[in-house]
Amino acid sequence: MKLYKIITCFICVMIVGQVQVRAQGDQILDGIGETGLIARYVFDKDAKDWSRNNLHAEIKGDAKFVKDELFKNVLALSGQAYIILPSSALNNVESISMAGWIKLNAPTSDQFFFDFGKNQNSHAYVAPFGTGKNENFTTAVSENRNKDYTLSSSKVGLPKDRWSHLVLVIDVPSKTIKAFMNGVQVSQKGEIELELSDIFNVESGEENQLYIGKAISQNKASLDASIHDFRIYRIGLTNNQVKGIFENALKKRDGVVNERKEPQDNLPEFSRTSPQLYNEFLASVDDIEVETQVGVLPRLPRTLKATYKNGLKGPQVKVTWPAPDDNSEVLKTGTYIINGSVAGTDLKPKATVHVVESTIAEKPARALEAFDLDQVSLESNTNGQNTKFIENRDKFINTLAQTNPDSFLYMFRNAFGQEQPVGAKPLGVWDTQETKLRGHATGHYLTAIAQAYASTGYDKALQQNFADKMEYMVNTLYQLSQMSGKPAEEGGDFNANPTAVPMGPGKEIYSSDLSEEGIRTDYWNWGEGFISAYPPDQFIMLENGAVYGTEETKIWAPYYTLHKILAGLMDIYEVSGNEKALAVAEGMGDWVYARLSELPTDTLISMWNRYIAGEFGGMNEAMARLYRITGKDTYLETARLFDNIKVFFGDANHSHGLAKNVDTFRGLHANQHIPQIVGALEMYRDSDKPEYFNVADNFWVKATNDYMYSIGGVAGARNPANAECFIAQPGTLYENGLSAGGQNETCATYNMLKLTRNLFLYEQRPELMDYYERGLYNHILASVAEDSPANTYHVPLRPGSKKSFGNPNMTGFTCCNGTALESSTKLQNSIYFKGADNKALYVNLYVPSTLHWHEKNIELTQETNFPKEDHTKLTINGKGKFDLKLRVPGWATNGFTVKINGKDQKVKATPGTYLSLSRKWKDGDTVELQMPFGFYLDPIMDQQNIASLFYGPVLLAAQEDEPRTDWRKVNFDAENIGASIKGNPEELTFEIDGVMYKPFYDTYGRHSVYLDVDLD
Repeated sequence: MKLYKIITCFICVMIVGQVQVRAQGDQILDGIGETGLIARYVFDKDAKDWSRNNLHAEIKGDAKFVKDELFKNVLALSGQAYIILPSSALNNVESISMAGWIKLNAPTSDQFFFDFGKNQNSHAYVAPFGTGKNENFTTAVSENRNKDYTLSSSKVGLPKDRWSHLVLVIDVPSKTIKAFMNGVQVSQKGEIELELSDIFNVESGEENQLYIGKAISQNKASLDASIHDFRIYRIGLTNNQVKGIFENALKKRDGVVNERKEPQDNLPEFSRTSPQLYNEFLASVDDIEVETQVGVLPRLPRTLKATYKNGLKGPQVKVTWPAPDDNSEVLKTGTYIINGSVAGTDLKPKATVHVVESTIAEKPARALEAFDLDQVSLESNTNGQNTKFIENRDKFINTLAQTNPDSFLYMFRNAFGQEQPVGAKPLGVWDTQETKLRGHATGHYLTAIAQAYASTGYDKALQQNFADKMEYMVNTLYQLSQMSGKPAEEGGDFNANPTAVPMGPGKEIYSSDLSEEGIRTDYWNWGEGFISAYPPDQFIMLENGAVYGTEETKIWAPYYTLHKILAGLMDIYEVSGNEKALAVAEGMGDWVYARLSELPTDTLISMWNRYIAGEFGGMNEAMARLYRITGKDTYLETARLFDNIKVFFGDANHSHGLAKNVDTFRGLHANQHIPQIVGALEMYRDSDKPEYFNVADNFWVKATNDYMYSIGGVAGARNPANAECFIAQPGTLYENGLSAGGQNETCATYNMLKLTRNLFLYEQRPELMDYYERGLYNHILASVAEDSPANTYHVPLRPGSKKSFGNPNMTGFTCCNGTALESSTKLQNSIYFKGADNKALYVNLYVPSTLHWHEKNIELTQETNFPKEDHTKLTINGKGKFDLKLRVPGWATNGFTVKINGKDQKVKATPGTYLSLSRKWKDGDTVELQMPFGFYLDPIMDQQNIASLFYGPVLLAAQEDEPRTDWRKVNFDAENIGASIKGNPEELTFEIDGVMYKPFYDTYGRHSVYLDVDLD
């Protein structure tokens, strides 16, 4: 008996043995992170998309939902019935997998399970009984008949009147097409020469025709079958993943976020016992001694001094230390030993830890303050050209000016049952009618127009555009907020109490149903002060234990959305003085306090530790800031109620956690938690409790040392199976990271830069600004499309990857599209800082710009073509005494020279420090700096031969001309890695082995950021 016959018999036995198998109910499905899922259509009662993307399908013809013994309810197609999927469903995909259950009623040819493509010549399809005279199971992928890959098999015994699970995988990086039936691969084509853009429009989707039950070439449908649980993935599913989807459906085994314990992937494997890169030349690594206080885990350096063979001058060695999940080792005074490890070697550097009695530590003071956005302006470079900063700013500012505020107010009016203005159109993506996160983009928009207003003094008409937008947005939100909790008509019923919000009219449960027919709009029952783009139910459901998902009993991060709205309102208040903006924020602040203040600590701990459902953005930051603005103590108390006690303090007794340097965030969703850490630092500012500073500082050190990719991003796990999570264990990026679904969620880096900047205001550690520069140049600037403000969600760093950009017209936002609005309207905000006493000026970044330091009546201009040149010139207009603090980057190992008024200065400039020039400055004084760039490698800690190549602050990416699965191999001289690199430093274009390397921020095609490096 052939294998395929066995498969058919197996599934028949399974069907007989199991009367009902329910559809999976968890948003993280079958061990595959949701970022890999484009859409899922269960087809049990409608054609709605079960995923968070709301790509709802449309049923055409006389299809019927019918009872089914196996799947309970399924969709029966016959006659003229078929299904159309949104043409935009395949936007920004590099690989694709299409999977679904089908039960055929007749074994005839020319029945198409699905047919997706631009047209009948460029498409991908599955025909269970073939086409034309070919009656064999057939899958095909073709591009204008120039590239035609047909997989047809007579061995596949597809049963009639039995359920079969069919999957088509187009894996572009591995250049393979695979077909599966019932969890088993039945055919494959390799070495395909195909990009998905050949068969789909992956930019806008305008041409795409996506049919289930019909061929693109057919005028009418031909499928006579029942269908169930059709899914589209943006990744090439592995054989194990396909098998898991099939088996889970039959075994009632739900998938959860941490289901997969071991990465299942095709990353190249290397020996873990072979030393790589500089480790190959290691002779010894220094031991260290450190001191820590009782209860606090020691902070161990991630690099140590080393001795290399034959006198080689190599870098400090990366060391991995054990990462305890509590502080039991340091609960009493004494001395103990920790043994580290060096990848690929048997070297075990030793840390001797002395645990001493706790002492009252000096609290870090906020020594610096930032300049307002209108005090710093971006300028052209010394060649009169726009810099990447200006290019990106203008893409966003100019498009933002053309937006219609009514699109961003649409769902707020919808929630309150108000009529829409003529011509108003809703946003798409995560702000559509039924999306539970709707309104999130509005918060980002409020912040963006406030920052754009502050930053556009160079164009008064443009600035007035944003002033008008701010006023219109605030007036509308104020009107709506004033309606909440008040009678719709005189003498009518109402509920002013936020803690007594009833269920919606006709509802027996609190519900997150936002459909046109299901949404509640009884705003008079919502309590005074409430403002959101949806009713209060999601907030209440969170308190009652609701989890993340798309059903009406599940929710999607209500406090995350609220944080964006509150932050935007306060931003507008602070740049324009609009009192209504502050009033709206206060009203909702009061509403939140009323509810949260009545909840027990255990409930709060549960809420804030629920995956995505309990994601609250930076609500602690927003409420503490509201306290700072208003002086109302209840807002600071509300901020404290957002403490993520489990992560910050270990437990309700504050036994350990980040406050005591315990890594409590491994494996967690990155951008769910980074804003909470930003909020902890704001809590320190406003409450003066040092444990909050420790939370923020310890997190930053761990995140940037143990979880960071070379571009500055910190998320992208294969274990757990979620591209938005931190890896399962620190220091294991290669073992547990580099997820196939992408890495480096751009909004996570946005928040990391925010945290970094704020920490630097307290402690002027140069490594903070070294990281800031890395993340700014190599992720934030690199996240924007070449010719529009479209931007990245994830930034993939696997071999031969390609960035995907979305939202060019600002009409549909993911989280990262939202933070991009903010990032690119405040690019000047960290170039300079001032001492809190106005006695020092910090120059952190070398960007052509002009600073207006009002308190000192000083104007400082910076002229440079950095990073296309290695020098910059500062000119001081005005006079006065102050310390000029100049950042000496950690990468500036080839020297750092200073001239004042053209004369060389004898200064000690150590890489990774700030150089201080103290004098009484005169009008017209100039300071010229030069810091020769050099090439260096940044290896992955647990696989040292996989490394990124930098030139000064700039990450260089190999420009690839086709997909690949193997790392690009390069050889360098161990004593001078730049010896074999040719190129033009003034254009930052280089060549290695005939391959061009460019800055990652100027890379828009396929690239390799990580290389497989061998040293000679």
